[in-house]
Amino acid sequence: MDTLTAPRHLRLHASDNVIVAVDAIQAGQRIDDIMIADRVPRGHKLASRPIAEGEPVRKFGQIIGSASKAIAPGQWVHEHNLNYTNFTREADAAHITAAGGLLPVEQRATFQGFRRDNGRVGTRNYIGILTSVNCSASVARFIAEAVQKSGLLDDYPTIDGIIPLVHGGGCALDVKGEGYEVLKRTQWGYATNPNIAAVLMVGLGCEGFQIGRWKEAYNIVESDKFRSLTIQEVGGTRKTMEAGISAVRDMLPTAANVRRETVPASELMLALQCGGSDGYSGITANPALGAAVDILVRHGGTAILSETPEIYGAEHLLIERASNPEAVARLQSVISWWEDYTARNNMEMNNNPSPGNKAGGLTTILEKSLGAVAKSGTTPLEAVYGYAEPVTARGLVFMDTPGYDPVSATGQVAGGANILAFTTGRGSAYGCKPTPSIKLATNTPMYNQMIEDMDINCGDILDGVSIEEKGQMIFDHLLKIASGERSKSEQLGYGDAEFVPWQIGATM
Repeated sequence: MDTLTAPRHLRLHASDNVIVAVDAIQAGQRIDDIMIADRVPRGHKLASRPIAEGEPVRKFGQIIGSASKAIAPGQWVHEHNLNYTNFTREADAAHITAAGGLLPVEQRATFQGFRRDNGRVGTRNYIGILTSVNCSASVARFIAEAVQKSGLLDDYPTIDGIIPLVHGGGCALDVKGEGYEVLKRTQWGYATNPNIAAVLMVGLGCEGFQIGRWKEAYNIVESDKFRSLTIQEVGGTRKTMEAGISAVRDMLPTAANVRRETVPASELMLALQCGGSDGYSGITANPALGAAVDILVRHGGTAILSETPEIYGAEHLLIERASNPEAVARLQSVISWWEDYTARNNMEMNNNPSPGNKAGGLTTILEKSLGAVAKSGTTPLEAVYGYAEPVTARGLVFMDTPGYDPVSATGQVAGGANILAFTTGRGSAYGCKPTPSIKLATNTPMYNQMIEDMDINCGDILDGVSIEEKGQMIFDHLLKIASGERSKSEQLGYGDAEFVPWQIGATM
């Protein structure tokens, strides 16, 4: 990365024909021998040499689209002169895996976690109230609110709270279809996430997603860690609330009967998210998070990269790093599914960059994806999972999810993630229960503007802090949060409304 000054900008790869404005650049200013023709907002791109109409535009050493008209050196490069175009994926040795191997056990980091009976480790200790259908969502909230207000939790300090995990589906769906299977997996994944100590499932009774069928599928039996109720069978809202409060009261002693203990960092399963991305995301926070992933994997841990539409155009960089042919085949299949899915819905993959992404300097999905993949670091890709499938592999894995952050993170948590790191350039307001989320700011102005929401500023990478140093800082902070320190989103109370299972298929 070659850094120039007065005004500051970055050239990210020797083959690039655009450079990135670190600060806003005004028309008439000069960078070396380039006269700036247009005002270029911070985080945006400008041409560093002539680009002919139809010629590929390159950033990160990769194609991010093609020029829709001739672009002169010093001109701003964005939607008005850069088009999304499909292209033949190219290998690049600079992106191929740089696996460092596992550290000796005695050198691996530790944190203070909750060891469960099945051997898995939680970073939090919640009681969850799941709902089979939207029709039981309000009752689940009523139960959670009543327990919180009752003072019942005062005698159980090891319990972090009661979460009403409500959603908008569960009925008017094909009970033999893909959408049902995804919801079934997601509910089971939350019920068994190591950050959940006990579960109450509340249904209406007549919905498509029947609690009895779900219990049978996973051999679930009623116990002091799992209870279920249906409003119609119990006798209405008030009686169900009373029964639900009683059920939670009965589960509290067992749920509270845990203590934090020293456990290896290999027990961490880190969900990787980026939202409200900007032109700095692929330069600061995402590569710094990638450096933290490399450290975590060397300590034996697991990281889940997701958001399939936001690796599109960069999937070849993951394929180059795959450790086995099964992962390659499944990732290619996932990409093909999304191309077909968007076509069937009269969309295209380039619909993904949001207005906020574009205002922050990202023009095409190809550009966004190249920055997003940087979150995964440089370690091999070990496995590819479907949405909400249990993650069993160690190291870096990929889970097929939409790019919409709450839906994507819900799948990762259902897969077993017990901690989450979320990079943002525009300032996404997000939190996740039962899995604590740390927010990584891509630039200093936004970090200062939203300091109550942001945990770590990665914008100082633009001022000389190394990506490796910031990666170590992120890893160290992950251990603190995993050990019980509250993230900014937890302090603000986020997480009760962020359970959003992926709804696939027709609503009948």
